[in-house]
Amino acid sequence: MLIAIGLGLVALILVELVLRVERVLVWMAIAAFFTAALAPAVDWVQRRMPRCKRTLATLLVFVLILLVFGGLLAVFAVPLAREGTQLANQLPAMVADARAGRGPLGGLLDRTHALDYLQQNQERIKQFAMGLGTPALNLLRGLATGVVAALTIFVLSFLAVLQAPKLVEGTLALLPPASAGRWRAVGRECVRTVTGYVTGNLIISVVCGLLTYLVLKIFGVPFAGLIALFVGIADLIPLVGATLGAIVAALAAFIHSVPAGIAIVVFFVVYQQVENHVLQPIVFARTVKLNPLTVIVAILLATELAGILGALLAIPVAGIIQVVLKDVWRHRRERAPVESAPVESVTVESTPGQTSTRPSTSDERAEGERFST
Repeated sequence: MLIAIGLGLVALILVELVLRVERVLVWMAIAAFFTAALAPAVDWVQRRMPRCKRTLATLLVFVLILLVFGGLLAVFAVPLAREGTQLANQLPAMVADARAGRGPLGGLLDRTHALDYLQQNQERIKQFAMGLGTPALNLLRGLATGVVAALTIFVLSFLAVLQAPKLVEGTLALLPPASAGRWRAVGRECVRTVTGYVTGNLIISVVCGLLTYLVLKIFGVPFAGLIALFVGIADLIPLVGATLGAIVAALAAFIHSVPAGIAIVVFFVVYQQVENHVLQPIVFARTVKLNPLTVIVAILLATELAGILGALLAIPVAGIIQVVLKDVWRHRRERAPVESAPVESVTVESTPGQTSTRPSTSDERAEGERFST
């Protein structure tokens, strides 16, 4: 009874500890994912430059990643700043045209009677605007938490990639030599699974960006390249990224023209179905070596259980489980013939008049065969 009570208390303490540090555990899980994805790149740099130390190779890889992200931000920031300046200069004229019912915005407001609604509900709109302070504060807090999380994950990933060989060797040193070699091979296969997932995700995002660019270009939507680049990057975010990119592209298309907006909405509805049920299973079946049905089931279950984080880790975790199960099955099949082999026995005379039996060895069986011959 005391043991049962003690185990129950330990379980409660562990659950409470996990709930208290849930955010940190999530950051560590994401950092572990990026570590498994980036460690092969650092190893490749070290193989190409044998004199390069682990610290320098890790620094080069992470600096390259920062440069890529900085370049993408510059690609977005420069056109947005230019267009924002033009919009600020044209805003007074646009407002005057809208009030007079001129221009596309004025015609839209006139057809929907939006100006009459605004004039009749000025007090209600003012109260609604005053109540936006708390959501705005929560949004700022969320942004600050996101920045802290990104920096923490970056530092954890950098340190984990830097110390990866020592961590692996130290862990394997605790195991017997035979088991250490086996688990080293399993670990390599798991890392290949994560790398394959990242590669497959990049391929899908490139396909999404290219198709979006073609559709936007066909309907003459301005800034088609910039919007397609945003859609491709957003598609890397699991669960919500594709929807976010579709919303931005559809808004830009509706501003250009209503038919273009309707066409973009139809395109994204169809493409999402094709990507979720055809493209993702096929690509991940090639890169992660997972059955298409397993890919769909893993994404659905993980998304339902853990949301965005589950969608991010669903396919790598499913691939790792598959690697471990294959290794266990292979190991059991290799041991099965040895364990099921019949054992012969020989009669040994221990004392005069008394005999005993024991398993015969291979040498004794060979000697017996030569004697009988």
